[in-house]
Amino acid sequence: MGNSTLTRKLGFWSALAIAVGTTVGSGIFVSSGDVAKAAGTPSISILAWIIGGIIAIPQVMVLAELSTAYPENGSGYVYLNKAGWRPLAFLYGWATFWALDPPSISIMALAIVSYVASFFPFFTGIAGKLLGVAIILIITSIHYRSVKEGGLFQVIITAVKIIPFLIVIILGFMYMKVGNFSYTPTHGAVKTSLIGGVSATTWAYTGMAAICFMAGEFKNPGKILPRALISSVFIVMGLYTLLAVCVIGLMPFDKLLHSQAAVSDAVKFIPGLSHIASTFVGITAIIVILGSLSSCIMFQPRLEYAMAKDGLFFKRFAKVHPKYETPSFSIIIQVTYACILVFSSSLTALLGYFTLIQLVINILDFVAVYKCRKRDDYNPIYRMPFWKITTILAILGASWLAWGTFTWAPWQGMLAALIVIATGLPVYFYWQKKYGRNKDDDQLIA
Repeated sequence: MGNSTLTRKLGFWSALAIAVGTTVGSGIFVSSGDVAKAAGTPSISILAWIIGGIIAIPQVMVLAELSTAYPENGSGYVYLNKAGWRPLAFLYGWATFWALDPPSISIMALAIVSYVASFFPFFTGIAGKLLGVAIILIITSIHYRSVKEGGLFQVIITAVKIIPFLIVIILGFMYMKVGNFSYTPTHGAVKTSLIGGVSATTWAYTGMAAICFMAGEFKNPGKILPRALISSVFIVMGLYTLLAVCVIGLMPFDKLLHSQAAVSDAVKFIPGLSHIASTFVGITAIIVILGSLSSCIMFQPRLEYAMAKDGLFFKRFAKVHPKYETPSFSIIIQVTYACILVFSSSLTALLGYFTLIQLVINILDFVAVYKCRKRDDYNPIYRMPFWKITTILAILGASWLAWGTFTWAPWQGMLAALIVIATGLPVYFYWQKKYGRNKDDDQLIA
């Protein structure tokens, strides 16, 4: 049967590419405008991007410590399990599989198709959906056959997706107008709000934790994971902040406040690019989303692989391909489910309401540090500075995002949580009875 476990083949650059590639997605094309609207002035808008990045730092520090204490595939599932919250760990994976990961793959594939259709109108309707499936399958073939080649592809696609932003930033600094930064809101105009601006950035900074799902496949994880997690925050924060500066510098702020596609509209103010702005941004968007799609197809199946090895998911998900040494069955099933969802876009929209329960469980991931630190087997190579304060800041940052999501769709989020509990707990107790407790999974040493 070959190797029954996944091996450590990935290095630092793959880790950094997965973290940055997952975080920098299509949202940046509109979020620059959203943050400007919420902030109200150029200076507050730029400051919001900086503070948004700073808020993410304690969170990645907590994850860096947990991932070096338990350098295993599975991320939050592993940490909740080690903390002694086995049912919650299962519900985390259960909700992620059915309502979060495969739907995100289908949503990104359809987003790519929508940009392709702007160049080739033929790709609408069923033709567009078939193209979406084809894109998913092509990317999957890379990650199915080799984690090492998949890591290399992720490095390349992440580097390529950053280039267009660097072009906008360089040209932006060359052609920006300093007067755009002195905008003053008129009486009765949009109110200034630093908190609102920072809130608008928070989703743009989620994604770095993707590498924790693959912690068991990085060489020297104690060194690589903290470096990649912390570096990715500063890289993304620098990219977002510089892009925000350039968008504001290129485009009159009153126009930015009413823009639905901030980056595209800003590019129109660069001499020589105005007539190709939409084409430039369309091609950039396709590359950017492809990078995020590749990252998701790569790391997401590792969660169910980890659960299956613990006897808390269908046993076939723990299967490792004897030749390619990848979680082959988990990859195939998740991608098949995603392809089905490509043809059920209304269902995909409904599944977005399950995000709230994931955010709540993410908060519990950070709380898990308090429990894990009492275990005899807790020996992280990286230890966060001022761990109690850092953990509290991580919890507060994650809670802010969860509250914002709750206010957006309160009853839908609560209903989704009840569905996860109602469907997940009976399955959990069934598997727990059938396969028993893992020998060392959650024996908390008081």
